[in-house]
Amino acid sequence: MLKTRHLPDTDKISVLAATTLLAYTLTRFAKFPPSEYAIQLSWIYLVIQVDIRTLVSLLVAGLAAAGADWLVHQHPALESRSALQHWWLPALTAWAIGILLYGLPDNPIWWIGLIIGGITLTLVLVAEYITVDPDDIYHPLATAGLTALAFSLFLALSISLHATGLRVFLLAPTMTITTALVSLRVLLLRLHGRWAIVPALTVALVSGQFSASLHYWPLSSIRFGLMLTGIVYALTGLVANMAENRSIRQTILEPTIICLVLWGAAIWMA
Repeated sequence: MLKTRHLPDTDKISVLAATTLLAYTLTRFAKFPPSEYAIQLSWIYLVIQVDIRTLVSLLVAGLAAAGADWLVHQHPALESRSALQHWWLPALTAWAIGILLYGLPDNPIWWIGLIIGGITLTLVLVAEYITVDPDDIYHPLATAGLTALAFSLFLALSISLHATGLRVFLLAPTMTITTALVSLRVLLLRLHGRWAIVPALTVALVSGQFSASLHYWPLSSIRFGLMLTGIVYALTGLVANMAENRSIRQTILEPTIICLVLWGAAIWMA
């Protein structure tokens, strides 16, 4: 089969990355008091705090998704297909950049984090563009990169969200939604564009229950993130391997090893 090679327009990539970084840079200097909204339910009194950083993170995530759609629609191999699957990893990346930047001190480390975030977002957008065409010469590399990045983002987000001290009724749904997006994107990459919505939702619901359980364990945020990432990786790998009709040994072995390695790392950090 004839191999192709398509790379995105560098000007468009630069505009998307620069806009995202500019939004976070301006937010660093913006000082607005947070607003609190109280919700009284029959069984709980919930107070939600919203500040400028939260709003900017959500807006930038939406901007990254819209930018990815704009970029991918320029690919000649997309044709009439939907670009939906190419939205959420750029959005999660932009959101994760914001969460991580807000946790860094106001010194040169913050600027280093900003630069690394910009490079990461650029690589994600380039990889998403490449994966549009299964016959692209760089498709295997882009697929492997996006898969690794998806789980790395999940690890970073789970550590950051746990560190914020979210209560379980906010943490568990957030981790469940994040797991669904990560698992579905990885399955789409592994299964060459075949949608596996029900398996991804199953992985998300099971992982959501684990996140709620781990929340009550006396764990540091890093240990929480490693353990939860191990579970998500194992479940997603099992689903993908079964869909690819691999042998029972191949189906179980690799996800189990990675899960044990991550759990071992978490225990070693005790």
